[in-house]
Amino acid sequence: MKLQVSFDIPDLDKALNIAHEIIDHVDIFELGLLLIYKHGIHAVETFRKAFPEKVLLVDLKLIARGYDAIPLFAQAGANWVTVLAGASQNAIHATCNEASKYNMRAMIDLLDAPTLGQSALEAKNVGASALIFYQPYDDKEALIYLDNWDMIRGNTDLPIFIAGKIKRSNVKNAIKVKPDGIIIGRSIMEAENPLEEVKFFRDVCNNN
Repeated sequence: MKLQVSFDIPDLDKALNIAHEIIDHVDIFELGLLLIYKHGIHAVETFRKAFPEKVLLVDLKLIARGYDAIPLFAQAGANWVTVLAGASQNAIHATCNEASKYNMRAMIDLLDAPTLGQSALEAKNVGASALIFYQPYDDKEALIYLDNWDMIRGNTDLPIFIAGKIKRSNVKNAIKVKPDGIIIGRSIMEAENPLEEVKFFRDVCNNN
């Protein structure tokens, strides 16, 4: 099981400091929306320079203009981007197709999927390489979204990552569905000891 850490904070220096501390225990570094909103392409370039071998995912949540955005982030050093399931099929396909030209991969974020099962079923045909099943922090009830897991898993053989409100107290419930990866953000970004926190989740991933 892969461990992806989301740096969804506006403080680039803090993100870099945490990244240096936890790099050996993480498979994918995700540059979150807040980091990209504040620092843009510069955040990607800075992470790539600091971590030349690390897989970088940029959580752009693209819904349009992916064809134009992909080259910008590819040149900055991104390996993955996210595109929203609610975008048109043509927009998703164009984004995935453009990503493949740059040896990048696209992950479909099911956050706004009109129909979870249908979006999962169509994901491979439009060129996606993975899916994110995500619950926003704004939602009050943690992990209730996992009730819909079978609807997604039953319609695709692509890797599925789960994200949103996953923490020490509920991670064992989250991984019962056997995702291909988990995405941890706030639990690590706000931890007093990020290294200790990430080691806990690394052990969970390694043992499941």
